Amino acid sequence: MASPPPSSPALLSVNRHKPELISPSGVTPRELKLLSDMDDQEGLRFQVPFLLFYPNRPPMRGREDPARVVKEALGKALTYYYPLAGRIREGPNRKLAVDCTGEGILFVEADADVSLEELGDSMRPPCAFVDEVLCDVAGSGGTVGCPLLLAQVTRLKCGGFILGLRLNHTISDSLGLKQFLEAAAELARGLPAPSRRPVWRREILYARDPPRATCRHDEFEDIVDAGSAATMLLDPKNMVHRSFFFGPHEMASIKKRLPHELISKSSTYELLTACLWKCRTIALQIEPDDVVRLSCTINARGKRGLSVPSGYYGNTSVYATVLSKADQLCSSPLGYAVDLVKKAKGMVSEEYVRSSIDTLVTKGRPKYTTVWNYVVADSTKVGFEEVDFGWGKPAYGGVAGAFPLISFYVKYKTREGEEGIVVPIMLPERAMQRFQEELAKMTDEERAGHDHCCVDSTAIRSNL
Repeated sequence: MASPPPSSPALLSVNRHKPELISPSGVTPRELKLLSDMDDQEGLRFQVPFLLFYPNRPPMRGREDPARVVKEALGKALTYYYPLAGRIREGPNRKLAVDCTGEGILFVEADADVSLEELGDSMRPPCAFVDEVLCDVAGSGGTVGCPLLLAQVTRLKCGGFILGLRLNHTISDSLGLKQFLEAAAELARGLPAPSRRPVWRREILYARDPPRATCRHDEFEDIVDAGSAATMLLDPKNMVHRSFFFGPHEMASIKKRLPHELISKSSTYELLTACLWKCRTIALQIEPDDVVRLSCTINARGKRGLSVPSGYYGNTSVYATVLSKADQLCSSPLGYAVDLVKKAKGMVSEEYVRSSIDTLVTKGRPKYTTVWNYVVADSTKVGFEEVDFGWGKPAYGGVAGAFPLISFYVKYKTREGEEGIVVPIMLPERAMQRFQEELAKMTDEERAGHDHCCVDSTAIRSNL
């Protein structure tokens, strides 16, 4: 395993100001807006942290303080995205709605005695100092009755800054958050209004009347817990959190493990997902006859018939889940897992999305099945790295890390300029060591095609 970057959380000393609320800068309606039946599922009732790291570049004249500029821009953007300034309420049958009170989002101004250059590759997820640059304000961590967004601007001694965000997932997904940030960034740069206006229209993703599940949904299957080993995967206190970089070399090595007929037909997402799922399953040492799951989150925007409009900022992803016996996944060539990933992607039609929503409603808005499940979300095309508040594009923009069962794919460029994908992952300590060893076999070009050879785990480019 690669050694951690020279900068460590101990070097990051942050001085925070008192948290405050940012309300819409203009007049907004007071109303109650129902969330969609996709928004209010149990699996989205949590908060997601994001970080954007901005280097020191000459700012626009008269706008030297990024905290002031970002704060004012967020207030202006909330005039258009005013539901974000409200609070979630829960009604009958666990139905969620946003009460558009205009109370505002939380904002924290801070300073850190460190430069962006000193942070180096420690910017990439999992960010070890996320608690410093995205503080936990008391009473803000829930779903109901709490601010829907928390923002912290941490000025750095080099003149750059870090924008930390924590989003209540029920109100929006990463694409919706990026859309809101893009609107704020445009307003910060002097545009009179956002170039893309927000669209609410959550009714387009309501369940049908009556709801009818027409497809199989293993992601919401009611199953008995597999025991303490599976339960341990839900406790982040028992987990090691690391990330792995996949550049051209690593992907070329993985590709060589496929039969020739699959190579040209397989995307980077399919290859990477299959590889990670197989290595993770081997590392967890699951009983051979136990069923393991892979749940791919697939964005339904653009699906024919759904008519999700441009500007829509609600949740639009469904889980496409495939199953395998653990032994079959672990012992089969990589092509077996790739075929299953392709099957998952191929499931998602308009009817599958409608059936997913109907299933959520008929089952009481459940969480996805957690037993031996691995949830993968591809955020490489979200575009956080394009959000410019007037200081140029961030050096990194995206999620701050993984969750116990969830990994995100994020775009990343190393300090050496190599572009690739970083994947944060959480596993128990011994399983993490085995995972690194298996992944090293997969990404060692000289041994491609020999899945059972021994390779030292230092071949993996990882961080703590």
